Amino acid sequence: MASTYTPLGIEKMATGENAGTWGTKTNANLDLIEQVTGGYKSLSIAGGAQTTALTIADGALTGTAQARMIEFTGSITGNQVVTIPLDVENFYILKNSTSGSYTVQFKYVSGSGSTFTFAATNKKTAIVQATANDGTNPDIIEIQTGGDVVDDTSPQLGGNLDVNGFDIVSTSNADIDLVPNGTGDVTLQADTVKVGDAGAAAVLTSNGAGTLTVTTGGATDLILNTNSGTDSGVIQITDAANGNIAITPNGSGNIVLDGLTFPNADGSADTFLKTNGSGTLSFAEVSGGTSWQAVKTSGFTAVAGEGYFCNTTSAAFTLTLPSSPTIGDEVVVIDYAGTFDTNNLTVGRNSSNIQGSAADLTVATERAGFTLVYTDGTQGWLLKNN
Repeated sequence: MASTYTPLGIEKMATGENAGTWGTKTNANLDLIEQVTGGYKSLSIAGGAQTTALTIADGALTGTAQARMIEFTGSITGNQVVTIPLDVENFYILKNSTSGSYTVQFKYVSGSGSTFTFAATNKKTAIVQATANDGTNPDIIEIQTGGDVVDDTSPQLGGNLDVNGFDIVSTSNADIDLVPNGTGDVTLQADTVKVGDAGAAAVLTSNGAGTLTVTTGGATDLILNTNSGTDSGVIQITDAANGNIAITPNGSGNIVLDGLTFPNADGSADTFLKTNGSGTLSFAEVSGGTSWQAVKTSGFTAVAGEGYFCNTTSAAFTLTLPSSPTIGDEVVVIDYAGTFDTNNLTVGRNSSNIQGSAADLTVATERAGFTLVYTDGTQGWLLKNN
């Protein structure tokens, strides 16, 4: 009976065969076994789209499919296909060292079994099993050397995770959580961080009832921009529970809106904001208007900026001017019932001069109406016709 050969070319010598050559053939077989189990071959597949058939050399070391590791080399200008004979059963370490952005497929020479393909940008190493599990349609199975991540309940990285142009995607509408340990932070080291998909509104919110705080590092400004394009948008700050929206600078800092600097303290009652013409706002007292009071029928002390309807129908009485007045203070008086001529109104000077005289003023003119304006310590209160 003649010798036969395994699918990987190892000679199986029949009884009584190869007399006197067993030593040579056995050594050849051992060399071939060593190459199949641990040998390396470099194979150029340079060129355009083509199929390269790996070969088996019976009893020899020259077959291109008879090594444990095969490195594909050369500049490829089209997608490549590398095949092995249908009956080969072995696992291979394949290294894609080609140049050119084209795929390299490893498969059986025929049939519809599964195959392995290096993507156009995958210039790495893979381990595959040629199963010879079907005489017509055998499968090539990739061996996942690191195991599926789903099988590891506490996976750890040994280096940076390169997404290689792909996304991190959840299924079943699940959230993607980034949870640092303890007081660790999540740092996004990018010039631009985008939120939301192409057509949906984007939302930044705190996780639960906590405070959402946005800070910048160092002296960097915080800028809110409605979009990155040219369309106009609106910056809207809304509280969902009818609460106040507080803008509170630190310490003596001010609020500046479009060049206007607001004061950093509360004003007093009935004051208003005024500008100095250079963008700085401050609180000021209301001036130039008169706050009219209810009709007076008896003596009282006037307040600067107020107007009084005085009714002396029942009896004459005294209106006492404000104490310690300042320049520009005004008090307005009107004869309510036309009775100043019969029951005079006395204007008490309250330590200030009136018309330059240290004397009270008696008003005896029916339907009189007048304004007293404080000037200084010399002239005191001066009359201004209404």
